[in-house]
Amino acid sequence: MKSLRFIIILFFCCFAKYSSAQTDVDGLMMGKKNLCGGLVYGYGSWTNYWEGQNLRINENLGTVSSQSAWVMANYGITDKINFIAMAPYISNKASAGTLIGNQGMQDLSMLLKWEFFGKAFGKNYVSLLAFAGYSTPLTNYVADYLPLSIGMQSNNTMGKIMLDVQRGKWFATASTNMIYRSNVTIDRDAYYTTKMIYSNQVEMPSLMGYNVRLGYRKDADLVLEAVLDGFNTIGGYDMRKNEMPFLSNKMDATRIGFNVKIPIPKINGLSFTGNTMYTIAGRNMGKSTMFMAGILFQTDFTKTTN
Repeated sequence: MKSLRFIIILFFCCFAKYSSAQTDVDGLMMGKKNLCGGLVYGYGSWTNYWEGQNLRINENLGTVSSQSAWVMANYGITDKINFIAMAPYISNKASAGTLIGNQGMQDLSMLLKWEFFGKAFGKNYVSLLAFAGYSTPLTNYVADYLPLSIGMQSNNTMGKIMLDVQRGKWFATASTNMIYRSNVTIDRDAYYTTKMIYSNQVEMPSLMGYNVRLGYRKDADLVLEAVLDGFNTIGGYDMRKNEMPFLSNKMDATRIGFNVKIPIPKINGLSFTGNTMYTIAGRNMGKSTMFMAGILFQTDFTKTTN
């Protein structure tokens, strides 16, 4: 029953991972003084959830759904260093029971992407990339309201390493990342985990994640890719039976999906992006299905016009 929102945002509260080019999940770089921006809509829902490792249903919740609207941008500081920023508006609700839906602006995420190695080996081009990022809440939303909270209210620091190999128009990408989360202040003075804790401070466990992508891409204009990703909480504890989820629960998930990026004909620099992801295994979270679709545009500030 863990927050669907957290599934969607797990690596930096979703930081642009659902578009398919020049983001934090691919080996493509934005050229110097080029800007790529996007508007993306997302929808996800779940009825079954893992209570610990037990998959079950809760008729007091019905179907938990989440809608999101994202604004994101990627700017090429140099050909080898990009800056990525994004922020979402989130709306969560349950179809049954008495829990009131929740909505609002969530977190601002910022990321530096660095291609520190790139070399051709015969017909293969191999690149290594490093990422460093930070996210922080934009509003004082209530985090201690799972599964309908829109975020966790923690400040997150992220590091990632990535390998990308391209042969002709076919490619493979693999990455692993670590997210360190700050303590969260909640609106009560005591809570129970595996023992009673008399404090309003919740120590948040860190997360380790991975992402693997295989597919076809023609430069950055046309991308078709299959995705496998997942994450594991380092620490935390399982939900107890029939208990509401809590911020510091242990959360694990494995997902599969498919991404596309297709140029819009006769409109230079404009493209459509789409994504679907399905959770195939998890722990203390929803068995969710997610869809996202949006429009991306690219501008080259090195060109001048009369």
